Amino acid sequence: MNQSVLAVTSTKFPRTFGPGERLQDRYAIVRPLGAGGMGAVYEAIDERLQVTVAIKETFAVDARLRRQFEQEARLLAQLAHPALPRVSDYFTENERSFLVMQFIAGDDLAHSIVERAGPFPRAQVIAWADQLLDALIYLHTRERQIIHRDIKPHNLKTTATGQIALLDFGLAKTHAGDQSSTQTSHSIFGYTRRYSPLEQIQDQGTSPPSDIYALGATLYHLLTGSKPPDALARAAALANAKPDPLLRAHEVHPVVGPELSAVLDKALALNSTGRFQTALEFREALRAIGRSELRQLDHLRDAAQSSGRPVSLSSDPFDSYSILKPNEMAWSTSKRSWSIPAMICGVGVLGVLAFIGSSFVSSAPNAERAVADSVKAAASRNPGVNPTVRESKSEKPRPPASDSPAVTSTHDANSGSGERQKRNAKRPSNPTKPPAPSLDSALRLPDQ
Repeated sequence: MNQSVLAVTSTKFPRTFGPGERLQDRYAIVRPLGAGGMGAVYEAIDERLQVTVAIKETFAVDARLRRQFEQEARLLAQLAHPALPRVSDYFTENERSFLVMQFIAGDDLAHSIVERAGPFPRAQVIAWADQLLDALIYLHTRERQIIHRDIKPHNLKTTATGQIALLDFGLAKTHAGDQSSTQTSHSIFGYTRRYSPLEQIQDQGTSPPSDIYALGATLYHLLTGSKPPDALARAAALANAKPDPLLRAHEVHPVVGPELSAVLDKALALNSTGRFQTALEFREALRAIGRSELRQLDHLRDAAQSSGRPVSLSSDPFDSYSILKPNEMAWSTSKRSWSIPAMICGVGVLGVLAFIGSSFVSSAPNAERAVADSVKAAASRNPGVNPTVRESKSEKPRPPASDSPAVTSTHDANSGSGERQKRNAKRPSNPTKPPAPSLDSALRLPDQ
């Protein structure tokens, strides 16, 4: 730790609070979450609101740093972003300063990566990166620009919904518009060597590219399962004409791929001018890879669908919050595969329906003729009625048979009936009536 830091912090490690102790007659300590030379963090219950909170204490005794801690608390309380914890209170008690913020349960990613003994899935890490870059865009583009200055797996947690959260703003500094302000961009509280850029280690000031280096180093660790070498060791190797000890990410873990590895290389450039200058630029570089991969996924998906193979390709892994979305394929209804018995049954039902329909159509003209004959018979018994009966308009007129005279009412009922029998005998059967399908033809399957 820097000597300047030791000069403004307590020379004796303060006593931390234990379970059951209360602060401000409101916050009941549940347990300490961690403690170090600069401060401590506790899990507590806000008894007024009945919610779990995290309380962060600073061990600084210098009045200037206490004022800065309070100003940062006020600044952080104004932030509203899904990846940033909400700050709800600030207070001092017995000459000790405390910051109250949203409690994120669970282990940090540094603990998780040790537990899994290997890298995280590529798509999951990129989804987290997209969310974190969105948070950095929010912080870096505010009127009072905020530089986090300590992005690392230890300060990252996933929420109950799977979203990433960036914690520990104890090192956060603002770039003040006027030089009279107590905030500066210089390192006061130190750094984490494996994830800090060279300018921060050498106490030359920090800027948005400093956070970009820290995020790049964090992504490198999450994607490869290996911590990157610190920037000072890399600079020393290059100064001695030795190769950079930072291996490319896809050489450590081939799943990362050369394109994503190239993006990490730029984020981890030793010289800040060689990095992405803004979080937006970094985010667009990642999304350009995502769009390219999405086009490839669409091509593979189309090829799989056209060949009849099952499709199990995921959506764009670079989508802003893709890990929060359900698997689209899990919600889709699978196509039915008809079994042979079901097909036979279906074809049989269609055959029966076709037979019934054809029988009904063929019997309709005969029924109309029967009605017409009945009307003619009634007319023969009632001479006053016009004996001429026209056929139904729905039936096309047919020319009379060449050997049969026109039917008139001069015949009685019996002779009319006999005449109809002769006429029906001479009329040929309906040649358009389709034959009834046999059971064999109904059950016959199409050629495979």
